Amino acid sequence: MTSETIGPTAAATIQPRASEQHALEERRSEDGAAATEPLCAEKALIYDAPEIHRLIQYWFDTTGDVLPRTEGEIYETIRDFVVVRDPKGARLLAAGALHVEWRDLAEIKSLVVDPSTQGRGLGRIIVDACLDEAVDLGLKTVFALTTTPAFFERLGFRISGVSAFPRKVWNECFRCPKYNACDEIAVTIDLRDRLDG
Repeated sequence: MTSETIGPTAAATIQPRASEQHALEERRSEDGAAATEPLCAEKALIYDAPEIHRLIQYWFDTTGDVLPRTEGEIYETIRDFVVVRDPKGARLLAAGALHVEWRDLAEIKSLVVDPSTQGRGLGRIIVDACLDEAVDLGLKTVFALTTTPAFFERLGFRISGVSAFPRKVWNECFRCPKYNACDEIAVTIDLRDRLDG
């Protein structure tokens, strides 16, 4: 389904922020020269849920680096997700969610990138969009549980202990299939300086 077949969407009117324009999609101009088109994050739409599920399931099956989510869970939390689309609108290239945990705390969850587009900055676009939304909501702290902390550290996060997030542990971690052998590392970023600005 493309935007041409369904017409303009509310997400199409969202103006990309400078922080969301890190990755470039290569395309060819009429004269054959390479040109670039910026990719940016936008809020997920209801019809994105199956593609988000596909990407999450791929990484769960392939590496186990992301926790599984049912398609039903994705529909229930679709408003948490942001996505990066192929410029032609044919498929999703990346997705991730900002899940509010409490009045001053949110988690970045289910950060996934299409394997054919890894290394092109799409994960950064998703994280930056989540952080921008957290600032818009007035949240002071964002955290993530990850097996790749170096990626988040490059974006300004610091390694933390999961015990710093007791609501996460008691609300979700104890139900996780990895609970007794968790290989994820908690990373956190303080957004108070962005809130003051």
